[in-house]
Amino acid sequence: MIVIAHLSDIHLGATPQSAGRADAVMRYLDALPHDLDAVLVTGDIADHGLDEEYEAARKLLGSRHPVLAGPGNHDAREPFRRVLLGEDRPGGGPINQVLRTGGAIYAMCDSSIPGEDAGHLDDETIAWLDGVLGGADRPVFVAFHHPPALLHSPPVDGIRLHASGPLEELLGRHPGVPAVLVGHAHTPAATTFAGRPLLVAPGVVSTLRLPWEGGTSFENCLDYDLPPAVAFHVLDDEGRVTTHYRVVPHEVGS
Repeated sequence: MIVIAHLSDIHLGATPQSAGRADAVMRYLDALPHDLDAVLVTGDIADHGLDEEYEAARKLLGSRHPVLAGPGNHDAREPFRRVLLGEDRPGGGPINQVLRTGGAIYAMCDSSIPGEDAGHLDDETIAWLDGVLGGADRPVFVAFHHPPALLHSPPVDGIRLHASGPLEELLGRHPGVPAVLVGHAHTPAATTFAGRPLLVAPGVVSTLRLPWEGGTSFENCLDYDLPPAVAFHVLDDEGRVTTHYRVVPHEVGS
């Protein structure tokens, strides 16, 4: 059995509280009595893509657990690579990363489109993911920012991952993917995609109000007062994934 922590949408620089909320979540994870197989952060690390936001993220995301963070639509590839990842190679192509642990492989794909809010997995990313899946000797969790399925929130659904057919076809050829993990929506949610669980991390910086809660537009759909939360995905020996969502205890975030 392995346990994964999954968080998303830190948006450092968005509010005066964003760094403290991210710090609360990471301190909560570091205080756990058992080791996690991985901590996955599915995008929107920074709010404006600034160097100083990634410098803060590099410190905040340090952990005793293995951490893998990918970009979202608010991130900027060049400073993400240079400041957060410490890479000096040039180029504005997708930031695709893989983390291998004793329990699983984590393929973090870049679904961002520079300058746009909606998502896309380009041919380079699909080919890269095909290579990761084809050479895998253990379960592979596929992660990226934008949900590839409707979540029934108009503001989010309009900027989801579009043209998801190539990903669906790819997953159909590789059975060893227990789940697809995404962020972007700022709400804990679960549905299916390509016959696999599609698991959405809650937001750290804010929580989405759904239409029946009054969240009908970008102007009124985000609640910044609700506490941050994290998802725990458990992969058991039978290959089944169970997800638990946890609100970070108030005393940790105070």
